[in-house]
Amino acid sequence: MKNRISLLLSTFLLLLTFSCKTDQTEKEEAKRPNIIFIMSDDHAYQAISAYDNRLIETPNIDRIAKMGMLFTNASVTNSICAPSRATILTGKHSHMNGKIDNHFPFDTTNITFPQILQTAGYQTAMFGKLHFGNSPKGFDQFKILPDQGSYYNPDFITKNDGNIKVDGYVTDIVTDMTLDWLQNERKADAPFMLMYLHKAPHREWLPAERHLEEYIRKTFPEPATLFDDYSGRGTAAKEAEMNLLKHMNWSGDSKLYPEVLDEMGIPDESGWDKAAFEREVGRLNPAQRANWDKAYLKMNEDFKIAYPKMTEKEKMQWRYQRYMQDYLGTIASVDENVGRLLDYLEANGLMENTIIVYTSDQGFYLGEHGWFDKRFIYNESFKTPLLVSWKGKVQPGSKSDELVQNLDFAQTFLEAAGVAAPADMQGESLIPILTGNTEKWTRDAVYYHYYEYPAVHMVKRHYAIVTKEYKLVHYYFDVDEWELIDRVKDPNEMKNVYDDPAYAEIKKDLHARLEKLREKYGDSSELSQSYIDRYLEDISKRRAFGANQQKVKEILEKKGLQPAYKFE
Repeated sequence: MKNRISLLLSTFLLLLTFSCKTDQTEKEEAKRPNIIFIMSDDHAYQAISAYDNRLIETPNIDRIAKMGMLFTNASVTNSICAPSRATILTGKHSHMNGKIDNHFPFDTTNITFPQILQTAGYQTAMFGKLHFGNSPKGFDQFKILPDQGSYYNPDFITKNDGNIKVDGYVTDIVTDMTLDWLQNERKADAPFMLMYLHKAPHREWLPAERHLEEYIRKTFPEPATLFDDYSGRGTAAKEAEMNLLKHMNWSGDSKLYPEVLDEMGIPDESGWDKAAFEREVGRLNPAQRANWDKAYLKMNEDFKIAYPKMTEKEKMQWRYQRYMQDYLGTIASVDENVGRLLDYLEANGLMENTIIVYTSDQGFYLGEHGWFDKRFIYNESFKTPLLVSWKGKVQPGSKSDELVQNLDFAQTFLEAAGVAAPADMQGESLIPILTGNTEKWTRDAVYYHYYEYPAVHMVKRHYAIVTKEYKLVHYYFDVDEWELIDRVKDPNEMKNVYDDPAYAEIKKDLHARLEKLREKYGDSSELSQSYIDRYLEDISKRRAFGANQQKVKEILEKKGLQPAYKFE
């Protein structure tokens, strides 16, 4: 009897111990947060109402800020799509990961944070726009758009189903795929890392059918610098080809039908204006096209009447309104679909231990300085939206003005997951800021370097140091010019004070700090020259776009290179 009692007691203790260990293991696993990384393409912080509600209300994106933290000084290391994404994935500057521009392929020997998290036991998935590579490493599941992707009836490259085409609107479809994965493929017993990546609001800005007529009727306030003449800055701002009136496509961007351009005698100066319209609008099925024509035919007819009488100022104002109507119309769908995702997380108890990030691959000009696109270090393209929630860790409704970059995401996610970051990652974990331990955050300046020149939009190569108060910028290659911007006194960044004696000591200090940053991150003039040589050799074999063709020809000839194609 005693032996039987002893055996039963031993068995009970063994089961209790096993149960405790199992409970402990589950608790340890539960401490590892889920990670949801939401990124849109070219989403300007000015077009998120948590930052500024003069253009649009984005109540669902704003929910993330209300649940967590809004960053007011977040930025990128290189304001162009594919390099920004490579920086996010690798935690390394462009010159270190090799993806300096949109043209050269991503070096797949780079180790990315999804690979590391997958190895550490995270279930990983990516849906939407990657922009480079057809088989991203480190993902258990992916369905990605080829290259830029299409707004209507888009194609996808998938991990398990090959190449597919899906009918509908891309923002809705990417969300459908994301929610389907959460519902049907997510493992309840493992933490997950989900990348939910929108094409919108990337050029050519085609809103969903439900927003076409609504947004084409709207009128938006003009930015104070819409008619900037660039007199306060140097060659780079004056020569950039991003002006709404001079460089934006009339058909592909402003949605004038190609036959209207012919009727009004407006030339296709870029050589791909009408083709862009036919490529994007040509994807619409008959029902979609009927809704499109219902909204846009009247605009085209009104334009034909008004155009001959328009002054140059009125043309600029018309183009700004057309740009905003379509750009912001695409964001309306992004906000709706972010709301769908947040609603699903709340309904399924997934808010409790999940980091949610909303950001963009860079900022974007919404008419500031008369521009569209990005590339420059001026605020609208350099700064990027960043909203982060993490229930129980991040104070709801909090804000931070610390200098953070897309360079920091990889190390942040790895630290949150309890995984050591590789020694060659160059960012800093945002965990101290997110959790209120700001005394552990010591960064007082960030580094920036843009490379893609000569190319579309003709923004010159430049690198810079940025502090909360100043920007010191060096434009190089075909020029040697410096700019110093006082970010506090000149928030619109209209005046270069580099040669102002009042800034002599500040300039001297920033030069010294810039050199230290370049040394810290392993950048150098020699490395830049190697990238220039490689780029020019490549561009000599490709056709240049638009009005920059002659400029590209001149640059190549000065470098002793002859283009392999005939310039028109």
